Amino acid sequence: MASLSFNSTRIKNPITTKTKIPLSKKQNHPPHIKNLTKKNPNFPTCFSVSGSSVSSTPLQPETGNSINGGFDEDEVDDDPTSELSYLDPETDPESITEWEVDFCSRPILDIRGKKTWELVVCDVSLSLQYTKYFPNNVINSVTLKNAIVSICDELGLPLPEKIRFFRSQMQTIITRACSELGIKPIPSKRCLSLVLWLEERYETVYTRHPGFQKGSKPLLALDNPFPMELPENLYGEKWAFVQLPFSAVQEEASSLETRFAFGATLDLDLLGIEVGDETLIPGLAVATSRAKPLAAWMNGLEVCSVEADTSRASVVLSVGISTRYVYATYKKTPVTTSEAEAWEAAKKACGGLHFLAIQDDLDSDDCVGFWLLLDLPPPPV
Repeated sequence: MASLSFNSTRIKNPITTKTKIPLSKKQNHPPHIKNLTKKNPNFPTCFSVSGSSVSSTPLQPETGNSINGGFDEDEVDDDPTSELSYLDPETDPESITEWEVDFCSRPILDIRGKKTWELVVCDVSLSLQYTKYFPNNVINSVTLKNAIVSICDELGLPLPEKIRFFRSQMQTIITRACSELGIKPIPSKRCLSLVLWLEERYETVYTRHPGFQKGSKPLLALDNPFPMELPENLYGEKWAFVQLPFSAVQEEASSLETRFAFGATLDLDLLGIEVGDETLIPGLAVATSRAKPLAAWMNGLEVCSVEADTSRASVVLSVGISTRYVYATYKKTPVTTSEAEAWEAAKKACGGLHFLAIQDDLDSDDCVGFWLLLDLPPPPV
């Protein structure tokens, strides 16, 4: 992995302060990222409840089909037109309070020659997996609301407390459906289990579907807007490009509930990401005398990723679904450009894995807030 040299900058003005977080010169091999085009063993077995690729009727389980068994798994896996309805029998349904949802067209034509839409639902642990195809003439909030209710009825689930989604174009439909059911909609690109599942479905399902249209571009492309000025309440005082061994990153992430309340972690085993304990993970450390208020504000933003923009000599913070902020700037020189490029290269070598740490002081051993982040490319659909 690329070695990073230290860079510390006041978010508005340059400063020169050393950091306690060491930047090792040690070289490490990049982590192994599992091939998502193959069946991921972390995805539980799914069962078909319908063989239809186009449906305009309410979601209903077909007579004689059990969601807990009774299918030939090989036959299900080999049928790209099948729909999924799965709840891990070892999971307490009451524990699934947050869903990740995608409601979008697929590169598949139905019998009318129109693009098929699909509802894909899961939870972060993939204990819940549900898919349903729809024709393009029934795409509205009523259809989605009825589908959510039907999923709960079919699988014996309570209505979720929150639903995350990552497409800004579907915000109106999803928000309206959620509001009518008393569910909190959360626009967020932290739908990582869903995004990785969609990548797998593209290779194992959509490309094998008889209606697949090769070369078809996604109808609802993800937004990547120009970064805007950072709100005053999110300013820190100092920042530094840093890196920590993965074992130390794990320790920080695991202490979220015991040492501080602000931040977010990831289930890397579930996501299929394997990292050696000594692998150096790049991150951004931010220090301020108002660390707790800053971490509290950040905690409500659905922090998604941090990016070093060498062309504009800035650090960009992505939050929510389509919001990007100029989080920090630095004086553009050959040295600082090289440091920023090395940081991005290290992030790429880690499969997009990186972190954001908020501290009282860069010399502190403790974090007030800690976010483990994964910068993924958009799904192919």
